[in-house]
Amino acid sequence: MSIELGKFNTLEVVKQVDFGMYLDGEEEGEILLPTRYVPEDCKVGDWLNVFLYLDIDERLIATTLTPLVQVGEFACLEVAWVNEFGAFLNWGLMKDLFVPFSEQKMKMQVGNKYIVHAHLDEESYRIVASAKIDRYLSKEVAAYQPGDEVRILIWQKTDLGFKAIIENQYSGLLYDTEIFQPLRTGMTLKAFVKQVREDGKIDLMLQKPGFEKIDDFAKTLLDYIKEHNGHITLTDKSAAEDIYDTFYVSKKTFKKAVGDLYRKRLIVLHEDGISLATQKQK
Repeated sequence: MSIELGKFNTLEVVKQVDFGMYLDGEEEGEILLPTRYVPEDCKVGDWLNVFLYLDIDERLIATTLTPLVQVGEFACLEVAWVNEFGAFLNWGLMKDLFVPFSEQKMKMQVGNKYIVHAHLDEESYRIVASAKIDRYLSKEVAAYQPGDEVRILIWQKTDLGFKAIIENQYSGLLYDTEIFQPLRTGMTLKAFVKQVREDGKIDLMLQKPGFEKIDDFAKTLLDYIKEHNGHITLTDKSAAEDIYDTFYVSKKTFKKAVGDLYRKRLIVLHEDGISLATQKQK
């Protein structure tokens, strides 16, 4: 088993010293886990899940901290400082993540956040990042089916909507006409595949396809009210964002479902919410 730089590895503790523990890195030799990262009651013979990277002296070192990105992943990171060689991003570890000027689409500014891809530089064997995202996205046609649930990272705003990175691998698009909540670059959230086009492009939705059918949602809403002691504080005057955060549907769909249930005399409408018709008014 060879170790993987820039990722988590499960390694055995082989030696204890005053300044930490040494782990078995096999052909890479022993790897130091500094004292500040050693778990309580850790002893020789234990196996630890650690992240491996290079310290400021380019030595292989381990940590039990979880970085904001691993090699092969995309993330939205903030610039901590810049010098004549490039920018350095805060990724949750003591040594910042380097982005050479050649890997920046625009000159990065301290305090700003950027979507980047972390990878190993083939020449220096260092963990570096690049803001040239397209280069690291898969060009293969994804095997997704409509309705498949995926995790996405909001990438950038376009004229049509928002581009998103799907499962650290593919590019997808959320259309403005189907977005019912505020989005911003760097957000990670759940989405659903609407379709994979013949050209390989992937259309996304933030609610499951078909879930916005009024009859289906009316039943979901009624069940939700029952599960919450017969009363909810949302109304048709509530903010669209609050409705979406609760039900993952648009305000339009919510209002139609409320109207449907009200006409069937299954609910009672109040200034401060909605109750089951059998529930005594508060």
